[in-house]
Amino acid sequence: MSDTSETPSRLTHLDASGHASMVDVGGKPVQKREAVAEGFIRLEPGTLDLISRDAIAKGSVTGVARVAGIQAAKRAWELIPLCHQLPLSKVAVDFESVPCGLRITAVARTTAQTGVEMEALTAVSVAALTVYDMCKAVDKTMVIEGVRLVSKVKQDAG
Repeated sequence: MSDTSETPSRLTHLDASGHASMVDVGGKPVQKREAVAEGFIRLEPGTLDLISRDAIAKGSVTGVARVAGIQAAKRAWELIPLCHQLPLSKVAVDFESVPCGLRITAVARTTAQTGVEMEALTAVSVAALTVYDMCKAVDKTMVIEGVRLVSKVKQDAG
């Protein structure tokens, strides 16, 4: 897959009059596409310990947050105005525990006429919000930060 980090010279979701408009991707070729996003949630060491031992009262934090992130990616088109509905072939959400929190990574794949950046970013965002929700009773200092697109690639579908 090749990197496609070109920047358009104009905002693509605005029509000539400056009104919101869904981009017509009908003329674009169907390609294999992948996007990787990441984010971070700062947590107290005690909260990380509870998460690692599945001792949070609401259940397995990473297990629930993983499912929430995957479901969110599948519904990104319903949450984000002008986002296309895509046939996702893969969504993966992973967590890495580091001394000051959890790094969350999401990978989204499709074979379609437009990319899956919003799906990967939505997966990370909702996974982080789910961790926050599940831990808010024990950690009042949590901060979600650094949600960003890490990479996007595409290649011919053939």
